Amino acid sequence: MALRDSDPAEVGGYRIEDRLGSGGMGVVYLARSASGRRLAVKVVHGQYADDDEFRIRFRREVAAARQVSGAFTAPVVDADADAPRPWMATLYIPAEDLGTHVRRHGPLPPDRLRGLAAGLAEALRDIHRAGVVHRDLKPANVMLADDGPRVIDFGVSRAAESAAMDALTQTGRVMGTPPFMSPEQFAAPHEVGPATDIFSLGAVLVYAATRRGPFDSASPWETATRVVEGHADLDGVPDELLPFVRLCLERHPKSRPTPDELLRLLRDGRLPDRDPAPEADAAGPETRPEPPRRRRRRWWPAVVAATAVLAGAAATTTVLARDGGSAPHAPHALPAGWHTWHRQAADPTAEDPNAMGPNGPFHSCVTSRQALVCAGDGIMATRFDLADGRNAWTRPMDPTPAQTTSSGGGTIIGTRPGGVYVFGADDRDLRTGEREPETRTRYTVQSLDTATGKAVWTTVVADNVDGVGPDSSGAVATPAGVITAYGDASDSYALLDAAHGRLRWHHRLPYGMSDDGDCLLSGAAGQAYLVCHTPDATGDTHHTTVAQLDPATGQARWTRTIKGGVYLFGQARGRLVLGADPFLERPSGLALIDLSSHVVTTVRLNAPKAATGAYLVRGTLYLTLGSGSVRAVDPDTGRQLWQSNSTVEQPGPPAVSATRLYLASPTGRLAALDLRTGRVTGTLPGRDDSDTTGSSDSPAPPVLSGDALYVPYGMRSVYSVDVRNL
Repeated sequence: MALRDSDPAEVGGYRIEDRLGSGGMGVVYLARSASGRRLAVKVVHGQYADDDEFRIRFRREVAAARQVSGAFTAPVVDADADAPRPWMATLYIPAEDLGTHVRRHGPLPPDRLRGLAAGLAEALRDIHRAGVVHRDLKPANVMLADDGPRVIDFGVSRAAESAAMDALTQTGRVMGTPPFMSPEQFAAPHEVGPATDIFSLGAVLVYAATRRGPFDSASPWETATRVVEGHADLDGVPDELLPFVRLCLERHPKSRPTPDELLRLLRDGRLPDRDPAPEADAAGPETRPEPPRRRRRRWWPAVVAATAVLAGAAATTTVLARDGGSAPHAPHALPAGWHTWHRQAADPTAEDPNAMGPNGPFHSCVTSRQALVCAGDGIMATRFDLADGRNAWTRPMDPTPAQTTSSGGGTIIGTRPGGVYVFGADDRDLRTGEREPETRTRYTVQSLDTATGKAVWTTVVADNVDGVGPDSSGAVATPAGVITAYGDASDSYALLDAAHGRLRWHHRLPYGMSDDGDCLLSGAAGQAYLVCHTPDATGDTHHTTVAQLDPATGQARWTRTIKGGVYLFGQARGRLVLGADPFLERPSGLALIDLSSHVVTTVRLNAPKAATGAYLVRGTLYLTLGSGSVRAVDPDTGRQLWQSNSTVEQPGPPAVSATRLYLASPTGRLAALDLRTGRVTGTLPGRDDSDTTGSSDSPAPPVLSGDALYVPYGMRSVYSVDVRNL
């Protein structure tokens, strides 16, 4: 890069030979020392040279940077924080940076990606041990030297970030590069620590593997919003590196591993035991599985899909939607070619005389890339295109239905890049002489490809005669894979790995679904919990035990006991929120577990007697009634924020945008409520084609993607609407 007339001839006695580049904080020159050694000299921009606090922090940062070994970085050779324009000289590395290399040659092959991951983890280990936080780890700051990757420019970025200014609101001083910044860099820049570099490491590896960042969008604002509240696109990352990348991209800093733990993961394929860490507040709804019914194969609504960290069931209600008409809309607020549509999924058993076809609504729907994937009674999964609703494929719960039973109701456990995790069940009649035939059922967990509907892997988790299926105790999607009930008696729980569905570990449950108690697998913010209810002599629940599970081992990181029977509603502001099931009893209070201290507190809750649903969505608890009434409650205090008549009969779980709450009825009637006041701001009538006589189940919650809202209703049906028109 040619020198400019304004560039200095020398800096600190080092002769300037070329301009290597420039950034938000300064200019980088190629210089040469008196002995002929080539150096990279970073000179701070003039506006920062006049900032006394910047100089103080820059001086401290140079001192810390000198302590870094240089084996995986560019070692500091010289610096002057008191010069008219502060500067720092590091050893010049004659290599191509990662960003330039990927643009010219394409993504790195898997073996080089693994070497890059190890080299960057080693570099961050050295940097953090020296008390330095990089804060701008990105492809341009990773040099692909012959002896391994080197990290550059960590000294300046730390000093700049430390300035006592808001990094988001100060014009021209965004400290970092949005596609590779961590959520805390946008939300709480003064609380940034070493974990932010781990998040950036995950983003850099995604770029190296796919030639795009995991949160790329059309504008920096959209990118920042996706980083803070969206979900990473990991499609194209090699399977063997997915656990590594997913752990790096955990939303809460304390949930991310250290560099040493990442190196252990690369070496041994597992993390060492870790202390419990609080999880981040979820960006989407933290609803819960309904408690199991005492009948065979009652499949839960897929509210557990909100626990899928990687793919983003929760992203269906992210604040990327800017509805209400009061603000400009992003160019991609609607999918390309989108128009209003309504569709009914094909009946996959229509030509089978033995089959009892689907007769109920979808229980769960999630977005995956350009598709809406739904599951319901008799349907394991079906795909609708987001733009036009084309029903590309439908897979039945049971490919060989028995004559004596109907297929159970499908549910989506969670999402993964380019796919979904689902339950499957295959019934077979067993003829035994003169007796009535028995039904044997093989239960599976399957990873389906969203584009084709084909199974990437299928793992049998139970095989029994008229037994309780694993769905009764639930399943949770985690970065490591699916944690599900397991065993022919569903008396255990196990991890099936994300890549191949292989059994990684399994443990016995304290008890399964029986009169002696029950244990449920529940999820919140991507973390799996085991919630067990122990009855007293009368059969009522005496106490509930909550255990946070370590996905690496399945062991409990910690446990807490709560009096009475409670279920996990979700997580808000660093605390688990639990309460009684409104279907079974009137909730009189909430139990809160602090994820840092594990202290349990309780708050009183003035809940209505006839509540039919309790849903924790973006930090607020919503109680619904069959009449259409809805109450918003602050879970921290139990205080009612507002009460409203939504005009929606038998409302199902809600969806939430930045400004509005959406509720739908089994017939497809829709209401939009102001999130602050509860005032109804828009409605749509129910649909004439909504045949709901076959089932009393509530439909899946609406799914919000940008400005498009997808409303499940009736018999395996969905319609779409632009929320700006409500």
